Amino acid sequence: MQSRLWKFLIFAGISGLVLILAFNQPGRFADGRSIRQAPSAKPITVALVPMGTTDEYWRAVYVGAVSASRELGVALVFQGPMRRDDRSAQLDVVDAMVVRQVDAIVLAPIDNMALRGPVEDAYRSSIPVIVIDSDLQSDRTASFIRTDNYKAGFMAGEHLAGLLNHHGRVALLRGVEGNASTDHRERGFLDALAAYPEITLVSSSQHGGGTSETAYKASENILAPLKGSDGKIALDGVFCPNESTTFGMLRALEDSGLGGSVRFVGFDFSPKLLDALEKGTIDALVAQDPVRMGYLGIKAAAQKVRQPELTLEPVVDVPATIVTRQNMTEPQVKSLVRPNLRILDGVGD
Repeated sequence: MQSRLWKFLIFAGISGLVLILAFNQPGRFADGRSIRQAPSAKPITVALVPMGTTDEYWRAVYVGAVSASRELGVALVFQGPMRRDDRSAQLDVVDAMVVRQVDAIVLAPIDNMALRGPVEDAYRSSIPVIVIDSDLQSDRTASFIRTDNYKAGFMAGEHLAGLLNHHGRVALLRGVEGNASTDHRERGFLDALAAYPEITLVSSSQHGGGTSETAYKASENILAPLKGSDGKIALDGVFCPNESTTFGMLRALEDSGLGGSVRFVGFDFSPKLLDALEKGTIDALVAQDPVRMGYLGIKAAAQKVRQPELTLEPVVDVPATIVTRQNMTEPQVKSLVRPNLRILDGVGD
């Protein structure tokens, strides 16, 4: 009898120790604080729906999302339209995620109005929606994680004005019509130039569309009437508000033999754009932090699913950085514009 009692006490002590250890395995929040999570916590599935899946920018967002999903124990679905102007395809993806009953959606809306319906459907289905990168005119979202795009566009305008010594002829190639993020960048850029009466805006009505090919054609439409018979161009500076317009304009300038002769400020980054920055055919790139944006989007989604009563910060700012040849090799800037894409090795899109 006494032997059985000792065996029971030993077994109970070991079992208690195992339970204590199991319930004290630490995870981490994005700010580095430890979290304690029961091993029986319900698995969470979060859908990340970007504007497009071909730009380097969205691959960098995906890097941040994958990192957060691994850290927080979240199953991640990454699905979006091929082109960043395909509103109907993005609507279909969000609708499909609502039908699938994912636990949360992290959405970068192509259009600030068109996605309101699917987001309303998600809300009625108790699926929280975290908006990243570009605004949505809806009160059914849990949080908005973004760069202050107006401020970033204003920074671009100030930088280009400085490169031109505050005088000259400038063109703006716009992004996708109706896209909130590029609309705000363009408005900020134009407001910055308005302070310099000796800067003349020679073109601001062309939209580059959702691909580098459509942006290339729009760029040619801007450049053609400004070219003289001597091969020179009556243009001193240009601004493009996203990756595809920046690359389209770069190609158009280089194909016209004008690479490096026009002051050029672009937006976002890719290996080709960084190469052009290094060569001097682009003077500056306004860079967001897409890795951090993707990370914070998944983190916010996981927090809201696990604590439905939690009120998230309505707006979370992720500042932009002006990247130039002079600072692109600095460690902080280099890590920003050359994210570690190896984290995606073995991850299905």
